[in-house]
Amino acid sequence: MRKSKLDLFFLKPIQNFIEKKTSVGIVLFLAAMLAMVVANSSLSGYYFSFLDKYISFGVHNFQIKKNILHWINDGLMSMFFFLVGLELKREILEGELSSFRDSILPAFAALGGMLVPALIYTLINHGTPGANGWGIPMATDIAFALGILYLLGDKVPLSLKVFLTAVAIVDDIGAILVIALFYTEEIAVQNLYLGASFMLFLIIGNILGIRNTLYYALFGIGGVWLAILLSGVHATIAAVVVAFTIPANRKVHTGLFLRKIRLMAFKIGHQHDTMPLNKSRLSSEIEKITLLTYDASPPLHRLEHSFNSFVSFVVLPVFAFANAGVVLGSDVFQQLMSSVTLGVVSGLIVGKVVGITLFTFIMVKLRICHLPHGVDWPKIMGVGLLAAIGFTMSVFITDLAFKDEQLIKQAKLGILAASTVAGVLGYYLLKGNGKKEVGSLE
Repeated sequence: MRKSKLDLFFLKPIQNFIEKKTSVGIVLFLAAMLAMVVANSSLSGYYFSFLDKYISFGVHNFQIKKNILHWINDGLMSMFFFLVGLELKREILEGELSSFRDSILPAFAALGGMLVPALIYTLINHGTPGANGWGIPMATDIAFALGILYLLGDKVPLSLKVFLTAVAIVDDIGAILVIALFYTEEIAVQNLYLGASFMLFLIIGNILGIRNTLYYALFGIGGVWLAILLSGVHATIAAVVVAFTIPANRKVHTGLFLRKIRLMAFKIGHQHDTMPLNKSRLSSEIEKITLLTYDASPPLHRLEHSFNSFVSFVVLPVFAFANAGVVLGSDVFQQLMSSVTLGVVSGLIVGKVVGITLFTFIMVKLRICHLPHGVDWPKIMGVGLLAAIGFTMSVFITDLAFKDEQLIKQAKLGILAASTVAGVLGYYLLKGNGKKEVGSLE
């Protein structure tokens, strides 16, 4: 098919950029840098006043009123957590976490990468106003971490990419549990019961084989998400829970699908050889193939695919731009020396490396697991450094952990500093230690 100039010079380059593994990290970095520039320029007043504008939904006594920053963090980010939930379910069913034997080493490494940073932060901030921020250095930004790893190409083995992916996935599970259990304020139990009843509809729909995504959107957003939001539990948890109810089964199994496709292709080819098909008949046959492909694709995979680009290139950059705008005043050095900032930096850079390396070492020395093929200890330390890029999830937890603007500023400075240092150190450690693998898969 002949492509137009619009396709060749505009749409195709954009599509190629979106499909690259490193693109999300680049866009997030640019959004964060733009926020820093704007927040420290003459536009800072407009920036902060815009984020503080209130928007309400509902009528009379039934209203939800939040400022734009909260709508981004509570509402828009629910889409990110929904995508995380979809990815987690897929990984548990058929991915890196589907096999207990394959998942135990990265799971244990991720546990170390959460416990040690939280411990280091707590030791530094025990008894201070910033003590509640212990969950901030526990998180890993999977987009940034994997983006940097993919920049290294075949200098690192495929097994290391799989290992980091699994560590980051378990880390996401840990972060979700921490938010649900420790960063939830007062709970309105009646709304939780209401949310649970809507969840029951979703579970029943899954059991009955309902595959229409509109059904899950209606009860998921209009039911579970809204009820959880009103309950006091963070609404992003509802997004993860709803994602786990999305069907992962196929209406048409793979073997049957392939046989039908071959038969349909043969019939179309045979008919076209004897009597060329007109446009109407050809469109009809293509429509049949499209419907068959739709039935062979699980709703879980369809939703994950459709959400991925929007979340990666709209939701996360908007979140980064709205949350990374830290004002660097004359007291910036004093802020960097605060216990909160030091706790975050130490927790991320030292805690992640020590935790992931130590817990991996324990599992290997006890002969419960073996290091992945082609992976040595410097590479495990490199993974620890990349896992110390906490950006998205760490910033998210910061806004839940603190109400004091000064503490929020100190935590965000620590996150930005630690993520930058960890990313650079991790890249050069893996690049220096890496050897080009012949025939490595990308």
